[in-house]
Amino acid sequence: MSWVDDYRSKRCSAAEAASCVKSGARVYYGGNAAIPQVLVRALAERSDDLRDVQLNHVLLLGDDPLSAPGMEGRFRHNSLFVGPADRRAVNDGRADYVPIFLHQIPRLFRQGIVPLDVAMLQVSPPDEHGFMSLGVETLASMAASQAAGRVVVQVNEKMPRVLGDCFLHVRRVHAVVEHTEPLPELRGDPASDVERSIARHVVGLIPRGATIQMGIGGIPDSVYEAMEGDLDLGIHTEMISDGAMRAIERGVVTGARKTLHHGKVVITFALGTERLYDFLDNNPLIEAHPVSYVNDPEVVGRNESMVAINSAIEVDLTGQVCSDSIGSYIYSGFGGQVDFIRGAARSQGGRPVIALPSTARQGMTSRIVPFLKEGAGVVTSRADVHWVVTEHGAANVFGKNLRERAEALIGIADPRFRSELERAAKERRLIR
Repeated sequence: MSWVDDYRSKRCSAAEAASCVKSGARVYYGGNAAIPQVLVRALAERSDDLRDVQLNHVLLLGDDPLSAPGMEGRFRHNSLFVGPADRRAVNDGRADYVPIFLHQIPRLFRQGIVPLDVAMLQVSPPDEHGFMSLGVETLASMAASQAAGRVVVQVNEKMPRVLGDCFLHVRRVHAVVEHTEPLPELRGDPASDVERSIARHVVGLIPRGATIQMGIGGIPDSVYEAMEGDLDLGIHTEMISDGAMRAIERGVVTGARKTLHHGKVVITFALGTERLYDFLDNNPLIEAHPVSYVNDPEVVGRNESMVAINSAIEVDLTGQVCSDSIGSYIYSGFGGQVDFIRGAARSQGGRPVIALPSTARQGMTSRIVPFLKEGAGVVTSRADVHWVVTEHGAANVFGKNLRERAEALIGIADPRFRSELERAAKERRLIR
């Protein structure tokens, strides 16, 4: 049978495809901008017939019908990265959260630590050889497709054909649902003055020819915007955004000095606007790989002058970084922060950076704190932290003792809170 005939024989409705999910099944479905929405909706419509279905995923955007009130006992999320769609369910105890480094997620599936019965993914239409691109999210989808007993795909003509190690052949899937709809877009708010000030300090830490990693948001976008001139930067990052695309188009990013994947932008997923998705389509500059490769600290460290820029919720005076919770309230996940912080630390000439505003709640509270909030999780340990940047400056705490760390971090805190932080540091006998 040719792949074309095979493809045609597997076409079915979303309801038919969702019928392969049985009570007690363990399901993985794509996240970020690659959520197979038509399959998720079809699964939600079967809720009365199902019990105890475990849903494994990374970040979910928008409203998720499977985590809505009333779905208890039918579906339970096992979130590998908490987002707006399942945050309430996790904190209400109706869903679960798995703290895990992003690069280790595929291992959960391959080794059967998290067994999978069904993988539901969104892909591009097949090319002339029968290969469908995973498009804007490679991440753990390849591992899920290899580990699951059944693979169901939504073929979406809006999904870009992203190149790299990110293709599924028609013969590897069991059901095909053709359904075209726009991909979710994430449009950032205009950068604040604080974010632009932080960016100016961060740019000073990026040497010409460096390879960079950043996410999305006001700080990364401001850093990209502040980059000017013939910098010959490279990108090796878990996520590509519109800010990165604009830096590429301006010629700031060329990859000409990259020591790994020379001349290529390496990613594992994309999140942004339709313009970004169009930019990625059949673009030989871009290579998407599984997160087990892109985020592996050893791989990251093979990029010379690797600068990893990540954010945080709060940092204590000893350098401990909380990034996934506000106290005991789970907000997000480990993601790739530690992957890239450790990878950049291994890199020759590398610089791991934690960048955050000095205050929260419209300036009412400091994000440089004497102690992390009760129940807060340490995502990046104080032994992993090198550079911490706020709008008030940049502090390198690597190799510093606790006294030196406290003094340096107080120096980049908001001036209104420095006296309070000094008193707290003295009470802890960190400083005299």
